[in-house]
Amino acid sequence: MLKPLTRQSWTCTSCLFRQQSVRRRLATAAPAILDTVRDGITLSPTTHQTQASASDDSTLRQIFDSQQFWQSFSGSAQASNLGRSTGLFRNQYLTSPEGFGRFASITLQKCRKIVAKVLAASTLEDYRAIVTDLDRLSDLLCRVIDLSDFVRSNHPDRKIQKAASEAYALMFEYMNVLNTTTGLNDQLKVAAANPEISMTWSEQESLVAQILIKDFARSAIDLPAKDRQKFIELSNDISQLGPLFVDNLAPQNPYISFESSKLKGMDPTVVRELTRGDTTTLPAIGRSSTLALKSVQDEKTRKRMYVGSRTASYRQIHILEELLRRRAQLAKLSGFESFAHMALGDKMARSPGWCSQNVSPLLEWKLILAESVDTFLKALKTDIRKRVEAEYEELLKLKRLDPDVRFPSQGLNAWDKDYYISKLLSSSRSNSRVSDFLSAFFSLGTVMQGLSRLFNSLYGVRFAPRTTLPGETWNDDVRRIDVIDETEGHIAVVYCDLFERTGKSSNPAHFTLRCSRRIIESEIKEMVNSDHGFATPEDAANDGMASARNAKGELYQLPTIALVCDFSRGPSHRPVLLSYREVQTLFHEMGHAIHSILGRTPLQNVAGTRCATDFAELPSVLMEHFASAPEVLKLFARHWETDAPLPYRMVKETVDFDRRLSGSETESQIILAFLDQAYHSSIPLSSSFDSTRVYHEVHDRHSSLAEPPETSWHGYFGHLFGYGATYYSYLFDRAIAGKVWKDVFQQRNGGAVDRQAGSVFREQVLRWGGGRDGWKCLAGALKDPRLAEGGPTAMAEVGRWGVNS
Repeated sequence: MLKPLTRQSWTCTSCLFRQQSVRRRLATAAPAILDTVRDGITLSPTTHQTQASASDDSTLRQIFDSQQFWQSFSGSAQASNLGRSTGLFRNQYLTSPEGFGRFASITLQKCRKIVAKVLAASTLEDYRAIVTDLDRLSDLLCRVIDLSDFVRSNHPDRKIQKAASEAYALMFEYMNVLNTTTGLNDQLKVAAANPEISMTWSEQESLVAQILIKDFARSAIDLPAKDRQKFIELSNDISQLGPLFVDNLAPQNPYISFESSKLKGMDPTVVRELTRGDTTTLPAIGRSSTLALKSVQDEKTRKRMYVGSRTASYRQIHILEELLRRRAQLAKLSGFESFAHMALGDKMARSPGWCSQNVSPLLEWKLILAESVDTFLKALKTDIRKRVEAEYEELLKLKRLDPDVRFPSQGLNAWDKDYYISKLLSSSRSNSRVSDFLSAFFSLGTVMQGLSRLFNSLYGVRFAPRTTLPGETWNDDVRRIDVIDETEGHIAVVYCDLFERTGKSSNPAHFTLRCSRRIIESEIKEMVNSDHGFATPEDAANDGMASARNAKGELYQLPTIALVCDFSRGPSHRPVLLSYREVQTLFHEMGHAIHSILGRTPLQNVAGTRCATDFAELPSVLMEHFASAPEVLKLFARHWETDAPLPYRMVKETVDFDRRLSGSETESQIILAFLDQAYHSSIPLSSSFDSTRVYHEVHDRHSSLAEPPETSWHGYFGHLFGYGATYYSYLFDRAIAGKVWKDVFQQRNGGAVDRQAGSVFREQVLRWGGGRDGWKCLAGALKDPRLAEGGPTAMAEVGRWGVNS
């Protein structure tokens, strides 16, 4: 099956003045002697500057920290091009809304030629090229679909949004046609079954062939026509039910009313706004209900609020159950035991953790302790058990000392958790003051500068600011950064849209607009013989977007990435200052970006982040570790105005503060991962399937705190659509990232900026993209051959590593 690159954004439950000072501080962008203080110890900064990169390093900070500098920097290119649009992302078709239609139409013509070639293949030479041909076909589809999907969601011009949506729909419809074209599947199987052909394929060609064969199978291409039609109907139902579920999360009772006197402890200003007479009415979900659970002293009131906020509407539950039934039916139709088996076949886990066993009309079912996801989650649960017990014991002590509690001997309840966590944290040193203090050391420009220096230290790549041409970006605030490798030269383009503005999504995200792929000489010859209208045949082969030849002289289309955040600007006389949590967010998203940048594979099907879902978060989660390493922070962190060094103890205090109750948070994630596996077993095929009963079964089995029986929180679990059967992935990658951090980057002093350690991770993990089994990547990075084949034993081992290191 041919498919676009889509990565669902993960929502974790836990995820700036004077102008005369600007010139002075920006002049120190690459200081020779700036110190960082770690627990009272002064550390000299690590720099990896060369004469060639020093100018880029200085400019990088200035384009983000000085609006005046940015306007001067970007204005020269705009003027030199006389205002003529160069096209979005320098794609020369996209100079106007109408260009999207032309881009899609020309791409369709190219696709049809490839399809005709594959279907007509008859010689050994034809069949040897079939994987490369299908990969190029997939790339052509993604060139339009991935780029249009981004533009329709992020461009402010409604005409362009509409044009991008139409191009997206046209190519998506054509992709679905291809996925039911049996001849493509048949020809690929003929090639794969012939040793004279398959033995000549590279490792990546063989892998892509297997990926495509499996994906065709998942799209029911081998089924009789009647069943194939049923598959399409079920797929369409799922595509409609999923967004309907995610977009309409709602409680059964939207409002809950209390006597005002029952809300003692809650911010009186908020209470007054919601009070009429003696009655206060709170929304069941949202800021007010969260505040009530954290601050209301009366336990019975907190319980009512807790139950009301965790009881989803009957309509939501019905939509969810229909979605789960359709998925189970789809899997059964495709020959799989469950949707989880269908979804996990190409993941590192490879098998789920739940099988249903009907023993009564009430749908009694049990857990089979034999498969990979379950093995991992149980091992992880064991690892955190003592930590969770200690955290809840600390909260229980607070409850027993609480003068407002009538019976201090009673245990901790679910509706007590947020209240006593709030009390515990408020009794600690004011984290807000620490956060405000830290932000002065994290101007956006210095953080971007630090990321460039870090990547230069580890991987030999750096960021080089480049001017944007008219029409190249979707907003004047977008900065273009070229990524330069010390041996390969220009290897990627990153468009950074990092500042807040009206109408922009607040969710940070990384988008791959175009994957890496080798452009073979025959494609260039096609352009030579056509009236393409581009400056060179090479430009025509890549629509005018970035391309470059590597050290071997091979032409590659370069990974082109959009990095989107929503950082507040603050007063105009200072740069954007990031909170420490925002620094972690930027490091996380740059982890995805560096995976796309360095995963430069010849075939786009396995480029960059096109890897197993449960491996895709590893580079990004690992980057969060770098954000707290003193040797990394000393690359860049200094006061925006005084150039004073960063006191590392303040960072450590913030990190320790955030981790104080991480055990109970991890337990909550484990419960949801188990629930995701249960819902995507074969259970929904039963006529007596009751998602609420299953929710409470799972919760009671795995939670340290009992859930009130009248709740139905699973109706809010929106990730069930985007992460069906793979919700465990984030925990899984957190465990792996902690192990890699410890064993690769912390084995020597300064390991977090050590080229040798970076080379290990680059060569064993990043450079492969999805072109190598994740377990083999992990075994190579950790020098542990026992992990190479994966399976339940390896999954259990990862669970034992834990996630709280």
